[in-house]
Amino acid sequence: MLPKGFLFKKWVPEWLIKITLFIVLLPSLVLFFLPMANINAAAGNTGSETYDVYFSVSLFYAGYVSFFSLERRFFKFLAAKEYFIVITIIQIISSYICYSTKEITVLFIFRFIQGMAFTMTVNLSLALIYARLRTERARVIGYSIFFGMLVCMIPFNNFITAEIIDSFDFNIVYKCAMFSYLPSLIALLLFMNNVRLDVKFPLYQLDWASFTFYAISICLIGYIMVYGQEYYWLEDQRIFWSVISIFIFGGLFILRQSRLKRPYFDLEVFKYRNFKIGALIIVIFYVCRFAFSITTTYFLTVLKLDPIHVGQITLINVFGIIIGVIISGVFVLQHRPIRLLWIYGFSLLLLYHAWMIFLFTTQANENNFYIPLLIQGLGVGTLMTPSIIFMVSSVPERLSVTSAGMCLFMRCLGFYVSIGLMNYFDLYAKSKHFNTFQDKISNLNPVALQSVSNIKNILIQDGATSAYAAKATNKVLINTISAQNHIRYAVDYYEMICAVIIISLIVIALFPYINRTVLTLSKNQPSPF
Repeated sequence: MLPKGFLFKKWVPEWLIKITLFIVLLPSLVLFFLPMANINAAAGNTGSETYDVYFSVSLFYAGYVSFFSLERRFFKFLAAKEYFIVITIIQIISSYICYSTKEITVLFIFRFIQGMAFTMTVNLSLALIYARLRTERARVIGYSIFFGMLVCMIPFNNFITAEIIDSFDFNIVYKCAMFSYLPSLIALLLFMNNVRLDVKFPLYQLDWASFTFYAISICLIGYIMVYGQEYYWLEDQRIFWSVISIFIFGGLFILRQSRLKRPYFDLEVFKYRNFKIGALIIVIFYVCRFAFSITTTYFLTVLKLDPIHVGQITLINVFGIIIGVIISGVFVLQHRPIRLLWIYGFSLLLLYHAWMIFLFTTQANENNFYIPLLIQGLGVGTLMTPSIIFMVSSVPERLSVTSAGMCLFMRCLGFYVSIGLMNYFDLYAKSKHFNTFQDKISNLNPVALQSVSNIKNILIQDGATSAYAAKATNKVLINTISAQNHIRYAVDYYEMICAVIIISLIVIALFPYINRTVLTLSKNQPSPF
């Protein structure tokens, strides 16, 4: 632990230091999934498609992941206060450009830059927090708080931005993000000493080649997962050449790592069985975690709840995450078997998805969803921190930097896979169900004819003309089919998620080798962010 008065001025109380570190982290965390707060509004702001919104988030993630190893060199070169100021200025400028631009290409570029700056912010913030934590208990609590904040960001963003987006254009949220950095910048200038956390290391022999190969590969994976189904996968030349490029740049990256004396990532980590198991668990967990967006979309499109109301409902999910993070932290401190935590967490997620299958209807009371949303939060909060610590702890300490970087990549990959799966079910499965519904609604179906007649008669009784009633009836009919279509898509996807969770639970229960890894956080391990 660093002596008092080393990083921050001696007159600054401990509670103010904690608040300062919190307000430094929060704006960057909010920026992460900010476009997903209201996807339609975000797409309308730049005249783009919803897929472009997902790709802007995937580019942020790509910048975050790819810059992890290279960023550590900049971290050692600058003093902590200087580094914070540089990062904050970068985030303010990039947020202003995202606010002012209407060009989707410019937005993509600066979302990637924001991801790189996010890596810098998180690494330095956690390093400062970590330096103040004396015991393993304090370190586990510190990581639990950070990862808890991270998984709360999507429902939290929905809540805090709903009123703003409802009153202004979507780009105003980037302006709010820009100004949210100012309190942290002022606090750092006033409270921090200009000291270093490590010996100054000059910026020479930076491995820009590895960073470039790695970043391009990750960006292309995200591109394929986002746009693949829309472009019919390998039938489209853009997707085909993206796949070829991934093999080329990914192969060059792996070949380069095997020949470098100080590689970007040490591939020796893949020799450890529990490391590979932990990587698979994280990918599966992230696929299950992001399935939650289907529920919020159901609230908006089928139940016709406004975004403000949806944001308020999802606070129950945030409450569940907080409880789950506390429970998992207690289990980690007690060194309980990781298999037990995984079984508890995945069982809660299985219960949530199975329950929601029966709750997806065209009409429902919102109080029916309170307990399932709480259960989903409990499951996510229970799984997040232990899974990441397990992956970092499953290799020797000398490989912990690579393990933390690969952990970050697996989380990114899980997010990409979830987007790809949801796009597949959204476009392919929805079209299949839509065609099925159309086939059932015809002049030969007396039930359909009776329903159409009832709707038309109600409209005429309310004063509509016969011609207007006929057009309105068709519109109502299309909306009804679309609602049923979304429900079938949601049910199909959640059934698939249930099958994946059941298989995962069986494998976890029958694999005792997992318990050989002890969940520990030593003082020399890097932040597994």
